[in-house]
Amino acid sequence: MREGLIPTVLGAVVSASAASLLGSKYKLAATGALGFGLAHIVLGAIDLIEHR
Repeated sequence: MREGLIPTVLGAVVSASAASLLGSKYKLAATGALGFGLAHIVLGAIDLIEHR
């Protein structure tokens, strides 16, 4: 398995679930989780590109 694939997929799942919660009463927590997920996507993508 390629290095960086797991954080990228995990970030996509977390970002999607957080985006679905943005309209709820937990907007602040959803925003934090969205940032957490996007950070994982970026760092995982960097690993994928770096270890081709």
